[in-house]
Amino acid sequence: MIGTLYVVSAPSGGGKTSLVRALSQREPGMVVSVSHTTRRRRPSERDGVDYHFVETATFKRMAAAGEFLEYARVYDQYYATAQVGVEQELARGRDVLLDIDWQGARQVRSAIADTVSVFILPPSRTELERRLRGRGQDSDAVIAERMQVAVEEMSHYDEYDYLVINDHFEQALADLCAIVHAWRLRRTAQARPWARVLSELLRGDNPRSRL
Repeated sequence: MIGTLYVVSAPSGGGKTSLVRALSQREPGMVVSVSHTTRRRRPSERDGVDYHFVETATFKRMAAAGEFLEYARVYDQYYATAQVGVEQELARGRDVLLDIDWQGARQVRSAIADTVSVFILPPSRTELERRLRGRGQDSDAVIAERMQVAVEEMSHYDEYDYLVINDHFEQALADLCAIVHAWRLRRTAQARPWARVLSELLRGDNPRSRL
């Protein structure tokens, strides 16, 4: 059975990375795709775990060779998803989570028709700004720029299949789990693993005739 590709997007500060990681840990058979990026590695990050960190020239060479399922430029840095890794995991029957922005999500939906897409929103602009400031990494000017970009990103929420409001983390995670469970219970997904049971339930003979 082929796995399902899930795309999760949110503005910076929306909490999608934490939610995606928690979802992959809670749901069996799910893996998070590790993106490629040209931005510098932060002290707490590990190459190959948080991102595949590459030089810009290497990134552009890979893009020109068609190695990416999607890629986008965000805050003057490039981000991408390697196509081979995703295809291999899906072929193994594992569900794959992509933590990407709306630009990449649009490319993925065009390439893979059965992609399930989820957009995560903060409960308010005030809360979004509070989260961005809570990182303690950026100046007021940078925060203002990120808020402006966030509004543009959030305007694309209506391109997605599902919408999750991340007001309380555990509730948002439960909502994501509900989406996964509902998708796995589709008739088309259930018919193959339960084929024998369906055949027995629907066979023409009358069980009472054998009593």
